[in-house]
Amino acid sequence: MEYTIHELAKLAGITTRALRYYDEIGLLKPARVNSSGYRIYGEAEVDKLQQILFYRELGVSLNDIKEILTSPSFNRVEALKEYRAKLLDEKKRLEKLIANVEKTIAMLEGRVIMTDKEKFEGFKQKMIEENELKYGKEIREKYGDEAVDSSYKKLKNMTEEEYVALEKLSSELNETLKLAFDTGDPAGELAQRACELHKKWLMYFWSSYSKEAHMALVQMYVQDERFKAYYDKIAPGCAEFLRDAMRIYTGIKE
Repeated sequence: MEYTIHELAKLAGITTRALRYYDEIGLLKPARVNSSGYRIYGEAEVDKLQQILFYRELGVSLNDIKEILTSPSFNRVEALKEYRAKLLDEKKRLEKLIANVEKTIAMLEGRVIMTDKEKFEGFKQKMIEENELKYGKEIREKYGDEAVDSSYKKLKNMTEEEYVALEKLSSELNETLKLAFDTGDPAGELAQRACELHKKWLMYFWSSYSKEAHMALVQMYVQDERFKAYYDKIAPGCAEFLRDAMRIYTGIKE
């Protein structure tokens, strides 16, 4: 069966603009263009679009998706199995969160007693599993399983007071970083204050600190577009600004 660009967009639940962009960057070309100039897509393109959308759901960049799908070693069945495994992991995470919410409802209705630790267990587990899903491979390769698992253990054992303080600190860090970015001075008081807050934030997860590890992490914020996108939501170019400020804070230039 064949589809026009409008029909395929409607079928997939995306915009025609997205399909045109996929065409422009060579990610998804139409099977042909008819005599009226309309893009026409066939079954092969439908299957490829499905695969693209799978990876987009996992937060993979379009450039990386293109590399994956055009790789000679790409195997659609294996890719689908990998995607299924990630979905099952997400299902487990949601089931734990739902169980936590249901228990909280039961506590509020007076049917069960819930400890303070249990109240935050679901949220902490959600943070851990989301981080592992998005960045697990990279951080384990960079820092090792022992360091990553130790960080997760520290988060799991966090008290209610520590968890609330962490949330407050995260907000303060982002606000300070935005104000510092607006000054345009990575050596300024606000920028260096943001670096200090970032160190303080890190120590909720790290068991020990080193300037070298801190600098390496911030450098990764610039190199990895997922981290970069997070900081660029604060302000475009914020990841680079934090890196420049951290070079001054740590004294490590490269």
